[in-house]
Amino acid sequence: MKRTLHDSGDFIFTFGHDEIIIHRRYLFLSTLNDLMIGIWFVIGSFCFFYEGEIQTIGVWLFVIGSVQLVIRPCIRIARSIHLKHLPEDELDH
Repeated sequence: MKRTLHDSGDFIFTFGHDEIIIHRRYLFLSTLNDLMIGIWFVIGSFCFFYEGEIQTIGVWLFVIGSVQLVIRPCIRIARSIHLKHLPEDELDH
């Protein structure tokens, strides 16, 4: 195992032909997910002012928002750790 600190501040761990790169690559995805959660819950809240099918749509928007709340920590983990496969010729250096 070889560990290096890249100029960008990323930690890179090399295991044979594979690398694990730890950095903030998925910050945008996490922020976009948070924005979408807020939108679903706001629209869903307004749907509860009505009865029938519109209220059912509101319930589904709350379900979608709740699923995205579960996805949020997965995005945070994924943005911190990334697995990369190295080609054969880069290992020989």
